Amino acid sequence: MKLTWFGHSCFAAEEKGFKVIMDPYKPGSVPGLKPLRESADLVLCSHGHSDHNAAEQIALRTGGSNPFIVTQMESFHDDRRGALRGINRILILKGEIKLVHMGDIGCSLRENQLEILRGADVLLIPVGGFYTIDAAQASAMADQIGARIVVPMHYRSSSFGYKEIGTLDAFTSLRSDTVFHDGPVLEIGPDTPAQTAVLRPLYG
Repeated sequence: MKLTWFGHSCFAAEEKGFKVIMDPYKPGSVPGLKPLRESADLVLCSHGHSDHNAAEQIALRTGGSNPFIVTQMESFHDDRRGALRGINRILILKGEIKLVHMGDIGCSLRENQLEILRGADVLLIPVGGFYTIDAAQASAMADQIGARIVVPMHYRSSSFGYKEIGTLDAFTSLRSDTVFHDGPVLEIGPDTPAQTAVLRPLYG
């Protein structure tokens, strides 16, 4: 699988020439990120907020054969059963690599949900807090799920992100296996070492 981070919670996952973009953001919705200019075979959005739900920004291709089994798991955007920010959908792609995109998860997971998520090769998880779980909650959840590769998202840096949310170091300080990559792309195969993988956003 080829994984590309565009910024915030927006990623592309590609297998066998088929490209899925998850949680595209509207122009101007995420401070410091440039507008998306991408095409894909499929677009998935975890919820309806503008920084995650801009499918119209992606040019759709046709004719590709989808190698993924795609499932969505309902959760909450907050710790009050959605009373504050509504429903969040966890996105699961299962092909040669099993990828889980947690969207804007704001709640803990039930055991039956964990049973489905365990065995993931790749976990994309928000770590910034305020709108989502925070760094400590994200690290604990990543350990519960036990994915081989954990990729933090939805945090603030000096050049992008919401001022209300936390910075990356709050999360990486809790991880013993952090690898900082030079760019936005991570090629993932069965032999890719276990790690907390920090990417650089393509549109940052």
